[in-house]
Amino acid sequence: MPEARASGVAEEGGRADAPDLSATDEPFRPAAGDPALNAPLAGLGGAKPPAPAWFEAAVAAPHVRARVMVEGAEVEWLAWGEEGRPGLLLLHGNGANADWWRFTAPLLAAGGLRVAALSWSGMGNSDHRARYTTGLFLAEALAAAEAAGLGERFAVAGHSFGGVPAAALAAHHADRVARAIIIDTPFGLLGDRRPPRGPARPHRVYPDLASALARFRWAPVQPSPNLYIADFIARTSLKAVEGGWTWKFDPFLWEHFAFGDANRWLAGARAPLDYVWGEQSLLVGAGVVAGVRALAPAGTRFVPIPEAHHHVMADQPLALVAALRALLA
Repeated sequence: MPEARASGVAEEGGRADAPDLSATDEPFRPAAGDPALNAPLAGLGGAKPPAPAWFEAAVAAPHVRARVMVEGAEVEWLAWGEEGRPGLLLLHGNGANADWWRFTAPLLAAGGLRVAALSWSGMGNSDHRARYTTGLFLAEALAAAEAAGLGERFAVAGHSFGGVPAAALAAHHADRVARAIIIDTPFGLLGDRRPPRGPARPHRVYPDLASALARFRWAPVQPSPNLYIADFIARTSLKAVEGGWTWKFDPFLWEHFAFGDANRWLAGARAPLDYVWGEQSLLVGAGVVAGVRALAPAGTRFVPIPEAHHHVMADQPLALVAALRALLA
Protein backbone atom coordinates (compact mmCIF):
# COMPACT_ATOMS: atom_id res chain seq x y z
CA MET A 1 0.00 0.00 0.00
CA PRO A 2 1.52 3.39 -0.90
CA GLU A 3 2.31 5.83 1.86
CA ALA A 4 -0.92 7.58 2.82
CA ARG A 5 -1.36 10.94 4.47
CA ALA A 6 -4.21 13.06 5.68
CA SER A 7 -5.06 16.49 4.41
CA GLY A 8 -2.47 18.88 5.78
CA VAL A 9 -4.89 21.43 7.20
CA ALA A 10 -7.70 21.04 9.68
CA GLU A 11 -10.22 23.70 8.71
CA GLU A 12 -12.17 25.33 11.51
CA GLY A 13 -15.90 25.51 11.01
CA GLY A 14 -18.98 25.57 13.15
CA ARG A 15 -21.71 28.11 12.86
CA ALA A 16 -19.74 30.57 10.73
CA ASP A 17 -20.17 30.41 6.95
CA ALA A 18 -16.80 28.71 6.39
CA PRO A 19 -16.12 27.68 2.79
CA ASP A 20 -16.28 23.96 2.10
CA LEU A 21 -12.89 23.52 0.47
CA SER A 22 -12.86 19.86 -0.47
CA ALA A 23 -16.18 18.00 -0.25
CA THR A 24 -18.07 17.19 -3.43
CA ASP A 25 -21.61 15.89 -3.84
CA GLU A 26 -21.85 12.14 -4.56
CA PRO A 27 -18.20 11.66 -5.59
CA PHE A 28 -18.60 7.87 -5.97
CA ARG A 29 -21.38 6.10 -7.88
CA PRO A 30 -21.38 2.30 -7.57
CA ALA A 31 -22.05 0.29 -10.73
CA ALA A 32 -24.97 -2.09 -10.36
CA GLY A 33 -23.97 -5.76 -10.35
CA ASP A 34 -20.24 -5.10 -10.03
CA PRO A 35 -18.83 -8.25 -8.32
CA ALA A 36 -15.86 -6.30 -6.97
CA LEU A 37 -18.37 -4.24 -4.98
CA ASN A 38 -20.99 -6.84 -4.14
CA ALA A 39 -18.66 -9.74 -3.25
CA PRO A 40 -15.08 -8.45 -3.00
CA LEU A 41 -13.72 -11.61 -1.34
CA ALA A 42 -15.53 -14.20 -3.47
CA GLY A 43 -12.65 -14.69 -5.89
CA LEU A 44 -10.25 -15.64 -3.10
CA GLY A 45 -11.98 -18.93 -2.31
CA GLY A 46 -11.44 -18.44 1.41
CA ALA A 47 -7.70 -17.77 1.11
CA LYS A 48 -6.16 -14.81 2.90
CA PRO A 49 -4.80 -12.14 0.53
CA PRO A 50 -1.23 -10.94 1.08
CA ALA A 51 -0.84 -8.07 3.55
CA PRO A 52 1.97 -5.57 4.13
CA ALA A 53 4.31 -5.95 7.08
CA TRP A 54 2.91 -2.94 8.97
CA PHE A 55 -0.56 -4.50 8.97
CA GLU A 56 0.61 -7.93 10.12
CA ALA A 57 2.60 -6.32 12.94
CA ALA A 58 -0.34 -4.19 14.01
CA VAL A 59 -2.89 -7.01 14.26
CA ALA A 60 -0.33 -9.13 16.14
CA ALA A 61 0.51 -6.32 18.58
CA PRO A 62 0.04 -7.26 22.27
CA HIS A 63 -3.30 -6.14 23.66
CA VAL A 64 -5.81 -6.90 26.39
CA ARG A 65 -9.15 -8.52 25.53
CA ALA A 66 -11.71 -8.58 28.35
CA ARG A 67 -15.38 -8.08 29.19
CA VAL A 68 -17.26 -5.79 31.55
CA MET A 69 -20.84 -6.23 32.82
CA VAL A 70 -23.14 -3.33 31.91
CA GLU A 71 -26.79 -3.50 32.97
CA GLY A 72 -27.16 -7.23 32.50
CA ALA A 73 -24.95 -7.74 29.42
CA GLU A 74 -21.23 -8.46 29.15
CA VAL A 75 -19.51 -6.00 26.82
CA GLU A 76 -16.19 -6.85 25.18
CA TRP A 77 -13.31 -4.38 25.19
CA LEU A 78 -9.75 -4.36 23.86
CA ALA A 79 -6.86 -2.12 24.95
CA TRP A 80 -3.35 -1.21 23.81
CA GLY A 81 -0.60 0.90 25.38
CA GLU A 82 0.34 1.65 28.97
CA GLU A 83 -2.18 2.76 31.57
CA GLY A 84 -1.54 6.27 32.80
CA ARG A 85 -1.09 7.68 29.31
CA PRO A 86 -3.77 9.96 27.79
CA GLY A 87 -6.78 7.81 26.93
CA LEU A 88 -8.62 7.32 23.64
CA LEU A 89 -11.82 5.27 23.27
CA LEU A 90 -12.68 4.02 19.76
CA LEU A 91 -16.36 3.51 18.89
CA HIS A 92 -17.28 1.36 15.89
CA GLY A 93 -20.25 1.59 13.55
CA ASN A 94 -23.35 -0.47 12.84
CA GLY A 95 -22.72 -4.22 12.53
CA ALA A 96 -19.01 -3.81 13.25
CA ASN A 97 -16.98 -4.65 16.38
CA ALA A 98 -13.86 -3.75 18.32
CA ASP A 99 -11.61 -5.80 16.03
CA TRP A 100 -12.25 -3.31 13.21
CA TRP A 101 -9.74 -1.09 15.07
CA ARG A 102 -7.08 -3.81 15.50
CA PHE A 103 -4.81 -2.49 12.73
CA THR A 104 -5.03 1.22 13.66
CA ALA A 105 -5.26 1.17 17.47
CA PRO A 106 -1.66 -0.11 17.99
CA LEU A 107 -0.34 2.69 15.77
CA LEU A 108 -2.24 5.24 17.86
CA ALA A 109 -0.95 3.66 21.07
CA ALA A 110 2.60 3.88 19.71
CA GLY A 111 2.09 7.64 19.63
CA GLY A 112 1.87 7.74 23.43
CA LEU A 113 -1.80 6.90 24.12
CA ARG A 114 -3.71 4.29 26.11
CA VAL A 115 -6.21 3.16 23.47
CA ALA A 116 -9.34 1.06 23.99
CA ALA A 117 -12.13 -0.15 21.72
CA LEU A 118 -15.40 -1.81 22.69
CA SER A 119 -17.96 -3.93 20.88
CA TRP A 120 -21.43 -2.51 21.48
CA SER A 121 -23.90 -4.98 22.94
CA GLY A 122 -25.51 -6.87 20.09
CA MET A 123 -22.30 -6.69 18.07
CA GLY A 124 -18.95 -8.46 18.01
CA ASN A 125 -18.35 -10.78 20.96
CA SER A 126 -20.57 -8.76 23.31
CA ASP A 127 -23.84 -10.15 24.62
CA HIS A 128 -27.11 -9.52 22.82
CA ARG A 129 -29.98 -7.71 24.57
CA ALA A 130 -33.75 -7.85 24.24
CA ARG A 131 -33.76 -4.07 23.64
CA TYR A 132 -31.09 -1.47 22.93
CA THR A 133 -30.95 2.28 23.57
CA THR A 134 -28.48 5.08 23.09
CA GLY A 135 -28.47 5.46 26.88
CA LEU A 136 -27.30 1.87 27.26
CA PHE A 137 -24.58 2.45 24.69
CA LEU A 138 -23.34 5.50 26.62
CA ALA A 139 -23.20 3.39 29.78
CA GLU A 140 -21.26 0.74 27.88
CA ALA A 141 -18.75 3.31 26.59
CA LEU A 142 -18.15 4.77 30.05
CA ALA A 143 -17.85 1.31 31.61
CA ALA A 144 -15.36 0.15 28.98
CA ALA A 145 -13.30 3.32 29.43
CA GLU A 146 -13.21 2.72 33.18
CA ALA A 147 -12.35 -0.98 32.86
CA ALA A 148 -9.60 -0.25 30.32
CA GLY A 149 -7.97 2.39 32.51
CA LEU A 150 -8.37 5.38 30.19
CA GLY A 151 -8.25 7.83 33.09
CA GLU A 152 -10.59 10.41 34.53
CA ARG A 153 -10.90 12.22 31.19
CA PHE A 154 -10.31 10.70 27.77
CA ALA A 155 -10.89 11.36 24.08
CA VAL A 156 -13.41 9.44 21.98
CA ALA A 157 -13.43 8.76 18.25
CA GLY A 158 -16.59 7.30 16.70
CA HIS A 159 -17.01 6.00 13.16
CA SER A 160 -20.37 6.06 11.34
CA PHE A 161 -23.07 5.10 13.88
CA GLY A 162 -20.34 5.35 16.54
CA GLY A 163 -20.28 9.10 15.93
CA VAL A 164 -23.78 9.37 17.44
CA PRO A 165 -22.82 8.15 20.94
CA ALA A 166 -19.56 10.11 20.57
CA ALA A 167 -21.60 13.31 20.13
CA ALA A 168 -23.91 12.32 23.00
CA LEU A 169 -20.91 11.76 25.27
CA ALA A 170 -19.58 15.20 24.31
CA ALA A 171 -22.97 16.74 25.11
CA HIS A 172 -23.78 14.92 28.35
CA HIS A 173 -20.43 13.77 29.79
CA ALA A 174 -18.01 16.60 29.09
CA ASP A 175 -16.65 16.01 32.60
CA ARG A 176 -15.26 12.69 31.28
CA VAL A 177 -14.72 13.43 27.58
CA ALA A 178 -11.81 15.70 26.71
CA ARG A 179 -12.47 15.67 22.94
CA ALA A 180 -14.83 13.89 20.54
CA ILE A 181 -13.76 13.03 16.98
CA ILE A 182 -16.59 12.03 14.64
CA ILE A 183 -15.67 10.01 11.55
CA ASP A 184 -18.01 9.98 8.54
CA THR A 185 -21.30 10.19 10.44
CA PRO A 186 -24.10 11.71 8.31
CA PHE A 187 -25.55 14.15 10.82
CA GLY A 188 -28.35 16.19 9.30
CA LEU A 189 -29.72 13.05 7.62
CA LEU A 190 -30.42 11.31 10.92
CA GLY A 191 -33.90 11.47 12.38
CA ASP A 192 -34.84 10.40 15.89
CA ARG A 193 -35.21 6.78 14.75
CA ARG A 194 -33.15 4.59 12.44
CA PRO A 195 -34.90 4.28 9.05
CA PRO A 196 -36.76 0.96 8.67
CA ARG A 197 -35.13 -1.71 6.51
CA GLY A 198 -38.06 -4.08 6.34
CA PRO A 199 -38.74 -6.92 8.76
CA ALA A 200 -35.63 -8.33 10.42
CA ARG A 201 -34.87 -12.02 10.09
CA PRO A 202 -32.19 -14.35 11.47
CA HIS A 203 -28.83 -14.45 9.75
CA ARG A 204 -28.20 -17.12 7.19
CA VAL A 205 -25.83 -19.91 8.27
CA TYR A 206 -23.15 -20.67 5.66
CA PRO A 207 -21.79 -24.22 5.45
CA ASP A 208 -18.12 -23.19 5.63
CA LEU A 209 -15.96 -20.14 6.24
CA ALA A 210 -15.13 -19.65 2.56
CA SER A 211 -18.84 -19.44 1.68
CA ALA A 212 -19.43 -16.89 4.42
CA LEU A 213 -16.46 -14.74 3.39
CA ALA A 214 -17.71 -14.77 -0.20
CA ARG A 215 -20.91 -13.06 0.98
CA PHE A 216 -19.15 -10.16 2.70
CA ARG A 217 -19.69 -6.68 1.33
CA TRP A 218 -19.55 -3.17 2.72
CA ALA A 219 -22.65 -1.22 3.70
CA PRO A 220 -22.99 1.18 2.01
CA VAL A 221 -21.42 -0.53 -0.98
CA GLN A 222 -17.95 0.76 -1.88
CA PRO A 223 -14.65 -0.43 -3.39
CA SER A 224 -12.15 -2.50 -1.37
CA PRO A 225 -8.79 -0.86 -2.09
CA ASN A 226 -7.11 -3.04 0.54
CA LEU A 227 -8.44 -6.60 0.21
CA TYR A 228 -6.35 -7.77 3.16
CA ILE A 229 -8.30 -5.35 5.40
CA ALA A 230 -11.67 -6.42 3.97
CA ASP A 231 -10.70 -10.04 4.59
CA PHE A 232 -9.59 -9.36 8.17
CA ILE A 233 -12.77 -7.43 8.95
CA ALA A 234 -14.95 -10.14 7.42
CA ARG A 235 -13.22 -12.89 9.40
CA THR A 236 -13.54 -11.02 12.69
CA SER A 237 -17.22 -10.33 11.97
CA LEU A 238 -18.10 -14.03 11.66
CA LYS A 239 -18.56 -16.77 14.25
CA ALA A 240 -18.80 -20.55 14.12
CA VAL A 241 -22.27 -21.93 14.97
CA GLU A 242 -24.01 -25.26 14.60
CA GLY A 243 -24.09 -26.03 10.90
CA GLY A 244 -21.43 -23.56 9.80
CA TRP A 245 -20.70 -19.83 10.07
CA THR A 246 -22.79 -16.70 10.52
CA TRP A 247 -22.43 -12.99 11.29
CA LYS A 248 -21.87 -11.92 14.90
CA PHE A 249 -24.18 -8.91 15.08
CA ASP A 250 -27.75 -9.21 16.33
CA PRO A 251 -30.04 -9.07 13.27
CA PHE A 252 -32.88 -7.78 15.46
CA LEU A 253 -30.88 -4.97 17.09
CA TRP A 254 -32.59 -2.12 15.22
CA GLU A 255 -36.15 -3.44 15.48
CA HIS A 256 -37.04 -1.12 18.39
CA PHE A 257 -34.01 1.15 18.68
CA ALA A 258 -34.59 4.92 19.00
CA PHE A 259 -31.65 7.22 18.37
CA GLY A 260 -32.79 10.22 20.34
CA ASP A 261 -32.01 13.61 18.83
CA ALA A 262 -28.56 13.05 17.33
CA ASN A 263 -28.42 16.50 15.73
CA ARG A 264 -29.18 18.16 19.06
CA TRP A 265 -26.33 16.26 20.72
CA LEU A 266 -23.95 17.48 18.02
CA ALA A 267 -25.09 21.08 18.39
CA GLY A 268 -25.03 20.87 22.19
CA ALA A 269 -21.59 19.33 22.57
CA ARG A 270 -19.73 20.80 25.54
CA ALA A 271 -16.46 19.01 24.81
CA PRO A 272 -14.37 20.11 21.80
CA LEU A 273 -15.34 18.41 18.52
CA ASP A 274 -13.55 17.39 15.33
CA TYR A 275 -15.18 16.04 12.16
CA VAL A 276 -13.29 13.69 9.82
CA TRP A 277 -14.76 12.25 6.62
CA GLY A 278 -13.82 10.29 3.52
CA GLU A 279 -13.85 12.45 0.42
CA GLN A 280 -15.35 9.56 -1.59
CA SER A 281 -17.97 8.61 1.01
CA LEU A 282 -21.46 7.80 -0.26
CA LEU A 283 -22.93 8.95 3.08
CA VAL A 284 -21.05 12.21 3.54
CA GLY A 285 -21.00 14.57 0.58
CA ALA A 286 -20.75 18.33 0.45
CA GLY A 287 -24.33 18.76 1.62
CA VAL A 288 -23.77 16.68 4.74
CA VAL A 289 -20.52 18.44 5.58
CA ALA A 290 -22.25 21.80 5.18
CA GLY A 291 -25.01 20.57 7.51
CA VAL A 292 -22.48 19.47 10.10
CA ARG A 293 -20.78 22.86 9.86
CA ALA A 294 -24.12 24.54 10.59
CA LEU A 295 -24.87 22.24 13.55
CA ALA A 296 -21.50 21.85 15.21
CA PRO A 297 -20.24 24.33 17.82
CA ALA A 298 -17.89 27.09 16.73
CA GLY A 299 -14.28 25.93 16.69
CA THR A 300 -15.05 22.44 15.38
CA ARG A 301 -12.20 21.31 13.13
CA PHE A 302 -12.90 19.59 9.79
CA VAL A 303 -10.47 17.13 8.19
CA PRO A 304 -11.19 15.38 4.86
CA ILE A 305 -9.33 12.14 4.09
CA PRO A 306 -8.46 11.92 0.37
CA GLU A 307 -9.22 8.67 -1.49
CA ALA A 308 -11.30 7.33 1.41
CA HIS A 309 -14.87 6.05 1.19
CA HIS A 310 -17.22 5.63 4.16
CA HIS A 311 -15.11 2.96 5.88
CA VAL A 312 -12.17 5.28 6.32
CA MET A 313 -10.08 2.91 8.44
CA ALA A 314 -10.30 0.24 5.73
CA ASP A 315 -9.57 2.58 2.82
CA GLN A 316 -6.86 4.87 4.19
CA PRO A 317 -5.81 3.48 7.59
CA LEU A 318 -2.46 5.27 7.76
CA ALA A 319 -4.01 8.58 6.75
CA LEU A 320 -6.67 8.16 9.43
CA VAL A 321 -4.01 7.42 12.06
CA ALA A 322 -2.08 10.52 10.97
CA ALA A 323 -5.23 12.65 11.19
CA LEU A 324 -6.17 11.33 14.65
CA ARG A 325 -2.63 11.82 15.96
CA ALA A 326 -2.64 15.41 14.72
CA LEU A 327 -6.05 16.18 16.21
CA LEU A 328 -5.08 14.68 19.57
CA ALA A 329 -1.65 16.32 19.76
